[in-house]
Amino acid sequence: LQLREKLNDGSTVTVVCMGPPQADVALREALAMGADEAHLVSAREFGGSDTYATATIIATALKKIGYDMVITGRQAIDGDTAQVGPQIAEKLGLPQISYAADIKVEGKKVTVKRMLEDGYMTVETQTPCLITCIKELNEPRYMSVYGIFDCYSKPYEVLDYNALKDDPRIDPSTIGLMGSPTNILTSFTPPQKGAGMMLEGADKATCDQLAGMLAAKHMI
Repeated sequence: LQLREKLNDGSTVTVVCMGPPQADVALREALAMGADEAHLVSAREFGGSDTYATATIIATALKKIGYDMVITGRQAIDGDTAQVGPQIAEKLGLPQISYAADIKVEGKKVTVKRMLEDGYMTVETQTPCLITCIKELNEPRYMSVYGIFDCYSKPYEVLDYNALKDDPRIDPSTIGLMGSPTNILTSFTPPQKGAGMMLEGADKATCDQLAGMLAAKHMI
């Protein structure tokens, strides 16, 4: 939304979400914040898709909708794989930049500041492109009262299996459980770490005690 307002060149913001019918709540919120139109990608045939099949479906929807720049989150909060965004870029043949902490657009040139573990990297590319973003990029704006009322009059479309099946990539063998190369057999919460031990003091006796404990664990 900030890029659209800064460019002021007639650009529009389209939000796309793949999920069950209940996901329309998130799309309506985005419209209330100021997005121009929304598309919900939803069908029973899409259920059970892993990251690969999900990327296939979303890439097909994006191809149908049209785009200049695709902006996604970094990763989902459940699977935590960070794979869907880059896989969409691969399926659409787009240059991709991940972990974006800042985005600047000048004409067709896009400059992105990427966050790394030990610093930052500045990368340039051209549109069309795909960028995955980290939460530090921006603070989402609040929905305005007018936006909440207006969000129900903005363009809203549901793209189901029938809407996408004309694309050769959409087939029962490439989507859903059947089209998913990976399957989750089980999930679990990792065991909690035990309480740590604190040694106080800066004398030789404390140092000897610490050294003895590390040696007993074969760490030194």
